Amino acid sequence: MLWIALINKMGTGLWMGAAALYFTLVAGLSVAEVGVLLGVSGAVGIAGAPLAGHLADRFPVTRILIGAQLQQAVALLALLTTDDFALLLLYSAVNSLADRGANVLTKLYAARVAGPDRTRYQAVQRTVSNAGWAVGGLAGACALAVGTTHAYQALLLGNVVSFLAAAALTLRCAEPPSPSRVVSGSMTVTPGSITAAPGSMTATPEAATAPRPASNPWRDRSFLLFTVTEAALFLDDAVLQVGIPLWIVHATDAPHGLAPLLMVLNCVLVVCCQVPLSRFGSTPERARALLVPLAACFVVGCAALTVSALGGTGLAVAALTVAAIALTFAEILHAIASWELSIALAPGDAQGAYLGVHGLSSSAQRSGGPLLVTAVIAAGPLAWPVLGAGVIVTVAAQSRLVRRRLERQRAEVRRASDSHAVGRP
Repeated sequence: MLWIALINKMGTGLWMGAAALYFTLVAGLSVAEVGVLLGVSGAVGIAGAPLAGHLADRFPVTRILIGAQLQQAVALLALLTTDDFALLLLYSAVNSLADRGANVLTKLYAARVAGPDRTRYQAVQRTVSNAGWAVGGLAGACALAVGTTHAYQALLLGNVVSFLAAAALTLRCAEPPSPSRVVSGSMTVTPGSITAAPGSMTATPEAATAPRPASNPWRDRSFLLFTVTEAALFLDDAVLQVGIPLWIVHATDAPHGLAPLLMVLNCVLVVCCQVPLSRFGSTPERARALLVPLAACFVVGCAALTVSALGGTGLAVAALTVAAIALTFAEILHAIASWELSIALAPGDAQGAYLGVHGLSSSAQRSGGPLLVTAVIAAGPLAWPVLGAGVIVTVAAQSRLVRRRLERQRAEVRRASDSHAVGRP
């Protein structure tokens, strides 16, 4: 799976930096049409996460993942066959749908395979992914320097090949076990975990084996609220990828070439720090504790962006560098906390469905985050601290919500243990 992540992100790195230019220079779309295409396809992709999670609770996760990889390959290859806006929009939407679904499936695979080491596994996978993205981006930059139609088409084909290679490798991955539960009455047990004493409890064979209906994330109010707060905490992605480059151009005296350098700095920090810092989020309680430094890093980054607009090239470069570092650490800490909490808060009998719903948070941010960040830029330097204050409020709300849910889960475990004890001979 780590090789798959590396190859996949190398292909993505090749294409993502050239996608907008391909649609304008090769397909002949206007800037407005490119904006609509990316926005609409991103919105369609939001449905991919819950759909993939729903399917993963019913079918082998590796087979669904292969289907998503092949879907992306076919959709991207289809882009080469037309310059019609409607068809390009359709193919891009199909690709986006599979992309968001594949992200959830990869996360679910890691959760099922790694078990207690899932936080470290996810950190390693994220490190590998960022390394692949950086390598692909550098190779893409070299091809873009050529600037010909064939160069753009080659980048697109490179991404197609990466998905085909990933699908072939996924065939070799073992299928992870899917959690299941057996219930007796109102009590959740595993097969063979209870032996009834004579007269201590009575149950028919049907009552002892009848499964309780699977948990439904759409009816789980606290998990839905958790997902909403997650969408806000994913904003570091929009600020780093959209906000800082636009802020450099429109509000500071920093050279425009600083933007790609800060993106490289972001990748290097993630590669170097993601795994070492993952040990601080190895349990739900420790992951929840990371929310405080996460908020602090985000606020520092927002304050630095405000300072960068005060004037002067040196001050702007220094402040923007501090902002990129602070927001990168906010990104790293949130990746650790979000990963552990989304798994810990999901019932085992519907893990795929819950992770699918949680995937809506990052998908929604990809669509709405750039709009919010551009609104902040238009509002001026003092809007950045306001955004930071919003993140503080969100972190406080999420921390309280997670604490209550974890306490409720522990209480349910204690009640189940007491019920089991009553039934022992």
